[in-house]
Amino acid sequence: MSRTNLSMSISADGYVAGPHQSREQPLGIGGQALHRWHIGPDADHPVNRQIVSEMLDGMKATIMGRNMFGPIRGAWDSDWQGWWGDEPPYHCPVFVLTHHERAPIELKGGTTFFFVTDGIESAYEQATAVAEGGPISIAGGASCARQAIAAGIVDEIDLQLSAQILGSGERLFDGFEPGSPDLELVRVLHAPGVAHLRYRVNRRQSRTATPAADTRSAGS
Repeated sequence: MSRTNLSMSISADGYVAGPHQSREQPLGIGGQALHRWHIGPDADHPVNRQIVSEMLDGMKATIMGRNMFGPIRGAWDSDWQGWWGDEPPYHCPVFVLTHHERAPIELKGGTTFFFVTDGIESAYEQATAVAEGGPISIAGGASCARQAIAAGIVDEIDLQLSAQILGSGERLFDGFEPGSPDLELVRVLHAPGVAHLRYRVNRRQSRTATPAADTRSAGS
C-alpha cells in the first residue's frame, strides 16, 4: 500500500504562504522566507539535503492544488505550464486539483501534469493507481493539504518550521476541530534557522475538517 507524505515549510505562527499570492509573489508577501533552508546559503547543510531528498527522490506520484501549479484563475486561457520550466523537479505523474478541464502536459524528466476536476479523493485514486505501492507526495498548497488531511489519506506530515512570523496568509490547519488531525511527533531534526518535524497521522481520526474551508482550493 502506498505511503502518503505531506511536506510543507511553515512559519512559527502557522502559515505556509503569505498574503496576496501572485505571479510576482507566488508564495505571498514574506512567504519565500520560509524556504531559505533549501534555497538559501544553508541549502547544502546535510540535514537540509536529506529533507529535500526525502521530499522528491523515489516519489511515484504527486498531488497539488491549482494555486501551487500557477497563478492562473478561471478557464485555462494561457500556455502556463507551471513554475518550474521545461524539467520540473517531480519526475513522476503530478495530479493538479482544478475546476477546469485541461489536457495533460508532459514535460522533461518524467513529469506529466494531469488535471483533476472531481476532487481530492479522485486525485488520490489516480495517484495510487500509478504509484503501484510506491510513495505519494502531497505537495500543497495549503488548501490542497487541508483537503488531503480531511479526506484521511495522509500517513505522515513533515513540517519545516522556521522562526519567521508572517502574520497573515494561508494556514495549514484552518478548519479543523480540536485534536484533529491526530498527530504523533516521531522525528525532530534541525539545521540553521529551521526545525524539521515529522508527525505520524492517525488516519482514523482525520476526517474532521470543515469542507467549506477547502473548496476554493482546487482552484478556480
